Amino acid sequence: MTFQPLPDPSDQTALIASLLDPARYPHPAATVEHLQTHISHLLLAGDFAYKIKKPVDLGFLNFTSLERRKYYCAAELRLNRRLAPQLYLGCLPITGDPAHPIFGGDERDAIEYAVQMRRFPQDALLDRVLSAGQLNARHVGALARRLAEFHRALPAADPAAPFGSPERVLQPMLDTFSHLRALLTEPDEREGLAAIERWTLAASERLRPRLLERKAQGYIRECHGDLHLGNMILAGDGQIMIFDGIEFNDDLRWIDVFNDLAFLIMDLRFHGREAFAQVALDTYLQFSGDFAGAALLPYYQVYRAAVRAKVNAILTGEDGPAIAVRETARLARCDYLRLALALTRPQPPFLLIAHGVSGSGKSRRTGQLLERFPNAVRIRSDVERKRLFGLGPLDDSAALPGGGLYAPEVGARVYRRLYDLADASLAAGLPVLADATFMKRAHRETFRELAARRGVPFFLLDCRAEPDTLRKRVAARRARGDDAAEADVEVLERQLRHDEPPGAEENPLPSRDDADAERLAAIILAAIRSGPFSRTA
Repeated sequence: MTFQPLPDPSDQTALIASLLDPARYPHPAATVEHLQTHISHLLLAGDFAYKIKKPVDLGFLNFTSLERRKYYCAAELRLNRRLAPQLYLGCLPITGDPAHPIFGGDERDAIEYAVQMRRFPQDALLDRVLSAGQLNARHVGALARRLAEFHRALPAADPAAPFGSPERVLQPMLDTFSHLRALLTEPDEREGLAAIERWTLAASERLRPRLLERKAQGYIRECHGDLHLGNMILAGDGQIMIFDGIEFNDDLRWIDVFNDLAFLIMDLRFHGREAFAQVALDTYLQFSGDFAGAALLPYYQVYRAAVRAKVNAILTGEDGPAIAVRETARLARCDYLRLALALTRPQPPFLLIAHGVSGSGKSRRTGQLLERFPNAVRIRSDVERKRLFGLGPLDDSAALPGGGLYAPEVGARVYRRLYDLADASLAAGLPVLADATFMKRAHRETFRELAARRGVPFFLLDCRAEPDTLRKRVAARRARGDDAAEADVEVLERQLRHDEPPGAEENPLPSRDDADAERLAAIILAAIRSGPFSRTA
């Protein structure tokens, strides 16, 4: 095939100007709206959108030839149809000439290529939905579950391929810093970037064994690669659709699944929604079980914040966007850099365990506390018990032959798993909330000793409610069937007979209702800040 590249990049400018005419489109279009990023033009016409790649070479991508742009348009279709098949319709040649372009025609006469997409309202973009106050925790949880399922279904990279090696992981980070440094002029921003780079180099060396382990265990997969809120929409059916994954650079796409997830979590934090960021992390962990990956979360979040700072820095320096767009990009660049720097200083870890029979509010209270502590992980016995038997969080254990999920020997395995997960997470510097009945004092003491061994504050949350209230809650939860917990009233009655409530000498933190969450969070924060820590905070 003979490609006919535009003679000069200015010809693409002329082409875009011609495509602002609604008459150029093979379907009804009253007007044409022109949007652009640092690498693409987007033309919104009627019910469709057309994405045209700019003829740029930014180091991490190269669209300078027509052949390359055609190749990457096809790659964009393949990759994005995994998560948004309804949006991605085809790759169309543009023929004719820049002043008289035609969609379609003989590819041998192509002067440009466009990805054709189904148009959606710009107000459906998730960053705008969030700003409008229309995004809720249920949306975020469903999104995180979708990502966990998407990542699990992806094949792992060939172990012989270089993707995921510590050096290959670090290089895009260093490239981002170099590119960003050349775009920054303010001394305080350059100083902040230097501090972020020093931290990244030290973290890369410290995490090297874990990065090698992740590669060996198959967590390097062909991910989306660009999971910020501007690449997601809230569809009319209430589902979140993810689009615009990276097609232009293999190293930015064949990555650790937690590198992918970290972008979403970081961007929720950037938009001031710490609670949503923690909902995303908690839900992802419940459905993936990938607690080991969470140890890399600060590392990858810092990188992702720097990436967004770079993108906005590029927009700041371009002549094309309007002055207001460039100013918005400048402010975002500064804010992303500040966030990246803040993420290099994570909160110290702690261990909290929640005692209480079924229906006492353990999961609700730990969920509320989880939202107040960045990067904290919650380990639920109801979820991990099912995972031991190959079940998902919401699967019904009645489907298992013999119903052995709640045998005494299984309980011992569950507490062992909770202990191991808590130990590994604390070792990685993450706060841990363990959600189980902890009815036996021996179990509570084992976790208290773990906290002492790791040198972190320990908290025993004691959740209680009146027996009649417990019965009503348990019965209602079983009827809904929307929670990992499967205890019924019969199980509750047995728990009430065998519970060993914490004594005063265990220094429990009592909790009875939702109003306790702020008080409890304040106690935990005060203990963390006061350090050093004793066996009981």
